[in-house]
Amino acid sequence: MNTDNAKSQMRKGLLEYCILSVLSGDDAYAPDIIARLKDVQMTVVEGTLYPLLMRQKNAGWLSYRWEESPQGPPRKYYSITGEGKRFLSELDIAWQELVTTVNQLRNQSNHINNKSES
Repeated sequence: MNTDNAKSQMRKGLLEYCILSVLSGDDAYAPDIIARLKDVQMTVVEGTLYPLLMRQKNAGWLSYRWEESPQGPPRKYYSITGEGKRFLSELDIAWQELVTTVNQLRNQSNHINNKSES
């Protein structure tokens, strides 16, 4: 059974949360965000990242500034806004609730399976 599609869909659903999490630590430009996500096995490509960054900016969760680069053109650095931090806090709570719920379901299933095997 191929689980790659299911894992890909899970990652896509969490990507906005992960981007806000990355930017809650420090401002970053897109290649930095991609590298930080890749470091934790959350693979994303520029074609996916840029629309998400724009959507988060339009929602008021991110802002950006241009900085000169010693190696080429200026870079657009993204930062999380106060509204973005509040939204991230709500997502943190939702994530913990989701993890708890899934763990409860898995534990119930394991308990039922163990009973039926006895």
